[in-house]
Amino acid sequence: MRSVFLGTGTSTGIPLIGCNCAVCTSDDPRDKRLRTSIYFESPDTRIVVDTGPDFRAQMLANRLSDLDAVLFTHNHKDHTGGLDDIRPINFLRKKTIDVYAELYVQEALRREYAYIFHEKDYPGIPRIEMKTIDETPFRVGNIEVMPVRVWHMNLPVFGYRIQDFTYITDANKIERSELDKIRGSKILVLNALRHESHYSHFTLSEAMEIVREVRPEQAYFTHISHQMGLYAEVQASLPENVFLAYDGLELQF
Repeated sequence: MRSVFLGTGTSTGIPLIGCNCAVCTSDDPRDKRLRTSIYFESPDTRIVVDTGPDFRAQMLANRLSDLDAVLFTHNHKDHTGGLDDIRPINFLRKKTIDVYAELYVQEALRREYAYIFHEKDYPGIPRIEMKTIDETPFRVGNIEVMPVRVWHMNLPVFGYRIQDFTYITDANKIERSELDKIRGSKILVLNALRHESHYSHFTLSEAMEIVREVRPEQAYFTHISHQMGLYAEVQASLPENVFLAYDGLELQF
């Protein structure tokens, strides 16, 4: 199994328009981040978690041309805004893409992409099959997926555990029962927005507290804003098994 970080940034963007800070003007490609998303691939199944507005560019940049399913974490536009761009995959691979989401996320998708769900079929629209999920584990092809409930302020969000890999974004609270679901993960991916306190995202120090409690073999931080600081400087301050993720990073597990 492999994973590819398609994007590790936030809606504030890297570089941020009009910002002349060290991060936004950095020449280090690891300081250039598209909106947060990740790709999983087994020998016969391909999954993307979230299709943000950068989805098309991310697939092209990583030379990915096939997909079986999309898993959504929540309904915010920076995680759903690229769903229309599955159309080339529908056309080239001649297949419908399964979309896994809980009910409130489905409601948002039906509002934002009403033309996809119109009762009269229209040529060229995205072809999707909606799959309703809750906190019950489910299977996508040959990949077992365990949803992990986290909180983005007062919004319920799903993280996902696949084998020994747990992926969580857009969270600032994880209940004890859900932490128990991710214990034993060899790889933990967790959002860490910046150093300063935020009302709906873990800070770097708060994310490190989760890592110390769960004790994965390796941890990677994602959903990183330009306020975090330069990649190289922040990475040098982290323990040897903890990393800032970056766009295009590939892991085998």
